[in-house]
Amino acid sequence: MPPTSPLSRLSADGPIRDGIPDHGRVPRYYAVKVELLAVIAELGEGSALPTERELCERFEVSRATVRQAVGELVLEGRLSRRQGSGTYVAPPKLVQPLALVSYTEGLRRQGIRPGRTLITLERRAAGTGLAADLRIEPADEVLHLERVLLADDERVGLESTFLRADKFPTLLEDFDPEQSLYAYLRDELGVVFDGAEERVETVLATPREALLIGTNPALPMLLMHRVSWGPDGEPFERVRSLYRGDRLSFVTRLNRVE
Repeated sequence: MPPTSPLSRLSADGPIRDGIPDHGRVPRYYAVKVELLAVIAELGEGSALPTERELCERFEVSRATVRQAVGELVLEGRLSRRQGSGTYVAPPKLVQPLALVSYTEGLRRQGIRPGRTLITLERRAAGTGLAADLRIEPADEVLHLERVLLADDERVGLESTFLRADKFPTLLEDFDPEQSLYAYLRDELGVVFDGAEERVETVLATPREALLIGTNPALPMLLMHRVSWGPDGEPFERVRSLYRGDRLSFVTRLNRVE
């Protein structure tokens, strides 16, 4: 069955309108990509995508065109490849709030089971950059907690947390690294998170990070840096969180500034 003309999907805010270059010609791969979005919607989460050959025949295009369209949808998290099995419709992205809530709380609000796998739990000297963020001396000690983040047992990120050792002297002995750190700090130690500064950027994972998260090193990642402080204004935590760009998105609510 020949595909519907991509121009039939033209709308003021639709994917075709967004993808039309100034010269007005729709790239062939992009037209196929839009048609594939309709196929994905019909198939539903977890369904297998038709083979490359079937898609080439359906859309009357070359394998290279189909591969480019499918490849972009994989990078966007709409499709997922399983080695030796095929390409499947991916589940919806997880939504994490940009707010003073923990990873655990963010997932539980969506009915998703959070989890963590411990990689590093150590005491070390801060060094110059970390010391500047936490307003301590480079030789002062910090606690380093590195964990792979899980969502319903799927690896979705890697989180490294640095805490001032002088403020949490018993944390290494008392804290269960498979649990929520923020819940422990709040409920067991009475820590109040009064504010934080957070920066988000896109990066590629290092070979080590890609191996720990179980992702393709060429897949775009979302990197978040956070420095948190208490009511006294003194920073006590710096966090570096690396998330799979195909599995997570972030949301925040903006209010009018008076």
